[in-house]
Order: sequence, then C-alpha cells, then structure tokens
Amino acid sequence: MPALSYFIKRHERGQLVVIFAFALVAIVVMVGLVLDGGSAFAQRRSQQNAADLAALAGANAYMLTNDSNAATSAALAVSAENGWTDGSGSIHVDVSIDLTNGAAVTVDVQAAHHNNFGSVIGLSEWGVGTTATAVAGFPDTVEGAAPMIFSIRAFQQGVGPLSQYADPLHPYGFGETNGDVPTSAGDIAWTNYGTGNVNTNDVRSIIDGSLVINKTLDFGEYIGQHNNGNHTALYSEIQAHLAGQDVPVPVVDDNGNFMGWATFHITSAQGGSVKKVFGYFKSPMINQRLTVGDCSANACPSFLGSYVLKLTN
Repeated sequence: MPALSYFIKRHERGQLVVIFAFALVAIVVMVGLVLDGGSAFAQRRSQQNAADLAALAGANAYMLTNDSNAATSAALAVSAENGWTDGSGSIHVDVSIDLTNGAAVTVDVQAAHHNNFGSVIGLSEWGVGTTATAVAGFPDTVEGAAPMIFSIRAFQQGVGPLSQYADPLHPYGFGETNGDVPTSAGDIAWTNYGTGNVNTNDVRSIIDGSLVINKTLDFGEYIGQHNNGNHTALYSEIQAHLAGQDVPVPVVDDNGNFMGWATFHITSAQGGSVKKVFGYFKSPMINQRLTVGDCSANACPSFLGSYVLKLTN
C-alpha cells in the first residue's frame, strides 16, 4: 500500500506538471496576442493619421489647382511623409476622387502587421486597413445673381480682377455697347442665363426678384443675347433694386460662353445717354460652374458662397 500511495502521488504530480505546461503555453500565447494586438492598434492609428492628413492634402490641392492628378500626387506625398509610402513593402495607398459635389478625396492605406508572437500559432501577420475622406467644397451656388455678364478680359489671366475694376474708391462705369456679349474688359451685356430669348420684361423681373430662374451654368455654355440690343430701361431697374448690393455675376469669354463667376458690388446705374453700371469686383473670378436660383427653401447645394475643407470620414 505505501508503494501504491507513492505511485499515485507521483502520478498526480506528473499530471500537474503537464497541466501547468499547457497553461503556461496558453498564457504565453494570450500575452503574445495581446502584445501583437496592441502593436497592430498602434500601427492602425499611425495609418489612420496618415490617411487623414493625405485626404486633406489631396482635397486642398484640388481646391487650389482644379487638377485631379495634382490632388492624387499631394495625397500620396503626404502619406509617404508620414511613414506610409505606396509600394514600399506591403504598403498600398489608394487615392480616389469623386467630383459629384465639390471634390471628395478618399485615401485608403493598407499594410501588413508582422506579428512577433502570433507566428507561434501560425498568425505571422495581420492585414491593417484604414480609410479617410476629405471634401473640398467650392462656392458654386448663388441666390440673387445679377442678369448681366462681364468679360473675362476684366481679370488678370482669368483670375484676379484688374486694378481699375476692383477699386472701391473709384467705381468703374461698365457700359453696354449694344452687343450680345461684352466686347471689352469694361463692357457688359444682359442675360437670362441661357434660358431663352433675352427680353426687357424678363430681365426686369429677374432684377426686381419677381422672376427666379433655376439654372446651372456649365463651362462653355452660351449665355449672351441674340440680337436683342441695349435694353436702356434696365439701368433704372438696376439703380432701384440692386444699387449698394454685392451680387454674383457670370463671366464670359469673347464669344459669350460661361467661364466662371465673381462677386460684383453695384454702386449705381445710369441709363439715358450714359448707359453704365458703376461698381467694382470684390472677388477674383471663380472657375467653377454656377447654379443660380432660390435658396430660401434650402434647395441649394451645400457650398453656397463659401469654401469648405473638412474630413467627412
């Protein structure tokens, strides 16, 4: 019996050693997975920071250049500056741009996390993926646009207005030369934004606000008149309803095709033998399509009169 008791005790001790060995392995594996998981989380945070900054850089570049290639290059460069270079090892950085409403730049950063302890149980690496989307919004929607068009020649290289047309102390007298489109930098012509024949009554109604036209002006679209003349009566309407106001105005090329828009301050208008609208530009020309209409019912897109640059995802 003593020998049997000794054998049983030895056997129990042997079982405890085996159980302890398995438990120790399990504990080591669990600790290892926790450490690998923490390291993967830190990597994900780094990737997310890079994706956020890259998306913002891409959206900002598009807002400044209106160029998708420039936006993509900026996003990739910023991602690389933050430690995640496309094509380096297992790193893949993808940039996509959606121009449906403004410019939405999405950056996806994918990379493998190489495990130290997970490889013991066959998990040599985990895939870590992050994504970020930044939106650049352009002012492309206006309420109360003035029904007159200005020449792109009034702007330096089609952007900032020439000094004589942007001086609040000396408002310039922009004159109608009886043409369908502006024939010089200091000329204007009337418009109903390309919605049909331009006549005095319709333009008068646009000026006094009784007629609201909802229309998106696209690049290259003709918005001049069609042999409709000077409309001398409209100058008094401008003086009565728009003097002292800032108004968005379309800008056209020499053929009357829409090229962009700018904010114009009307100081006064005079018909008769003068036939001039006096004022000055308060903004550069914005090279974006323009939606004109009534925004009172929140019916306009989100970039009404303001620039937007923000992360949305």
